[in-house]
Amino acid sequence: MKSINRDSFEKAKNYAFLLLKFRLRSERELNLRLKKKKFSEEIIKQVLAFLKDKEFINDKDFAKSWAEFRLKKLSGLRKIKEELKIKGITEDIIDDQIAEIKKNYSEAEIVSKIVAQRQKKLKGIKAHNAKRRIYAYLLRRGFSPDVIIDALNREVPEE
Repeated sequence: MKSINRDSFEKAKNYAFLLLKFRLRSERELNLRLKKKKFSEEIIKQVLAFLKDKEFINDKDFAKSWAEFRLKKLSGLRKIKEELKIKGITEDIIDDQIAEIKKNYSEAEIVSKIVAQRQKKLKGIKAHNAKRRIYAYLLRRGFSPDVIIDALNREVPEE
């Protein structure tokens, strides 16, 4: 490797390590960030190959970590799935991760808890307006429309 390439490789590798210091990243995320810093395609490929070989990046581990983090932030499976797609994770890995989550996950319970919490915040508002707001909030968080409607019909009394 020429010294110019070696220097670029080291700079790109160090930048990738800096990014990985804060949180796990998908291969696509690192690729985009390195491109943004104007590293050549050749250098980026070398750095990504090095990081994969040394197991610093692994899209399966990243997907698992991201999904766990988003579940703690009360995101729905639809939103998690969409975010993983954006981060460049393959459908196979996403489907495996979602299937794993579903083993110990009850969307209906989580939605019911959130509905109860949101309802307290919207006490002085008419029931149909509160339902509309809560529905929109939960939809943005990535929960299933059917589950949201069921929870709203159970939890929010009509006027």
